[in-house]
Amino acid sequence: MTAAGLISRLLGAGYRLPLASFLGDEGIGLYQMAYPIYTTILSLSTAGIPVAISKLVAEKMADGDKPGAYRVFRISLFILTVVGLVSSIALLLGAHYLAQHILRDPRAYYAVVGVAPAIFIVSVMSAFRGFFQGFQTMLPTAVSQVIEQIVRVATVFGLAIYLLPRGIEYAAGGATFGAVTGALASLFFLLIVYWPWRRWFARLPGRTVPAAEESSGQIIYRIVTLAVPISLGALVLPLMQTLDTVIVPSRLQIAGFNVNDATALFGQLTGMATPLINLPSILTVALATSLVPAISEALALRNYQAAQRRTYTGIRITLLLFLPAMAGLYLLADEICFMLYKNAAAGIPLAILAIGGVFLGLQQTTSGILQGTGRTILPVRNLLVGAVGKVIVSYVLTGIPSLGIRGAAIGTVTGFLLASSLNLYEAKRHIRFTADWREMLLRPLLAVGSMALAVRPVYGVFFELAGAYGFSLRLQVAAAVLPAIAVSALVYGVALLLVGGVTSEDLALFGTGQGRIWDLLRRIGLLRR
Repeated sequence: MTAAGLISRLLGAGYRLPLASFLGDEGIGLYQMAYPIYTTILSLSTAGIPVAISKLVAEKMADGDKPGAYRVFRISLFILTVVGLVSSIALLLGAHYLAQHILRDPRAYYAVVGVAPAIFIVSVMSAFRGFFQGFQTMLPTAVSQVIEQIVRVATVFGLAIYLLPRGIEYAAGGATFGAVTGALASLFFLLIVYWPWRRWFARLPGRTVPAAEESSGQIIYRIVTLAVPISLGALVLPLMQTLDTVIVPSRLQIAGFNVNDATALFGQLTGMATPLINLPSILTVALATSLVPAISEALALRNYQAAQRRTYTGIRITLLLFLPAMAGLYLLADEICFMLYKNAAAGIPLAILAIGGVFLGLQQTTSGILQGTGRTILPVRNLLVGAVGKVIVSYVLTGIPSLGIRGAAIGTVTGFLLASSLNLYEAKRHIRFTADWREMLLRPLLAVGSMALAVRPVYGVFFELAGAYGFSLRLQVAAAVLPAIAVSALVYGVALLLVGGVTSEDLALFGTGQGRIWDLLRRIGLLRR
């Protein structure tokens, strides 16, 4: 899942970079206006059911109940098919009203229409993904994600280039249609995998008839009671983005910006800075997805130590990787945005988002942990608290002329800080894992501090060196940013070893830790057991 997420995010970031340059600030703003509505409806109608499928299938298989596991999948597939179809039709019928009265830009109509059919296809696709994840087999989901992104990118550019001569609104609409073709390709792959999987499933050990068969009504009730809170929780994040779509441009206009400038600033925040902050969440999304069935299985077998160990490991790995990533984005915010988008101004919201990016990672990981315990309402409640905080802060600060788009970024940081803090408290209370904060936080922070000291000097050296060769300014910045990132990552890794921040168990988690070099590090005390 992590590998597939990395490929998908790189493709996603890769297509957004030239797309932002191709469509410009206004075009990418129109493109981004449709997606919060799409993700909001998709989250409301489907998001919780795949998680419920994976949890219930994991429980059934832990009990050896093969027929029960398969019935959960079939009933869920039917529910998702109906709900997805109704949702797609509703969005198509309401596209004109949304563009005219909610988004306040009639040009957004084409982007909304372009993305609407994807809801139905993704709904059906998510039932198959949830079924596979219930077996803690992430390969079908992972490969389907990569296929989906490849086809999406091809469609985005093909239609955007084809339709741009007709107008920027048509190009943005064609770009959003990439979600439809990508989802179709992904679903087709999952169907190909599913048929041989059924034969493998039939040969698995376990009961051929359930011990106490649940009725369809009982299964639907369990799915709904698990899925509704998760769907509401998944709804909160796109709802926050939708509120941004409504609040941020209007508050920027109150602060003194005209309509075009407000849309451009909104595009910098949501279409340029936010995707970069979301890149490290590749890992936390994969962790959250796999932690749900893993913790559910451990608790079903009453193996509480395994549940505690998996919880601690998930949180610790999140901190180990998010802290240096956010530090790098903060220190090189302007340079990265200039290198990628030829727009250094996007570094203003990026630097602020980077300060709180670690809270996004923690919120995602801890939500998966709480969902695995069956307490699916807790992440919803906590994220709602964060959403309220975000809306209040964004509304107040974005309207201040001296802050502008900075206020919206500060609001986002506030929201995830509140949500992740509450999630951590609930995870500690219900899983009862022991948190060694020196191990979990202090050692990584010391390593990040060492890395931070190296970033700017390394960047300066390579910037001057590239300038001596007569590179253009953008190439000069790129020739300095990339080595600075590579060197700082190396410094972080070495510093983490020196402060004792890596253990043999961490390396084993990533399939490494065996060999002479690791044995040497253990003997000299740099690698703890």
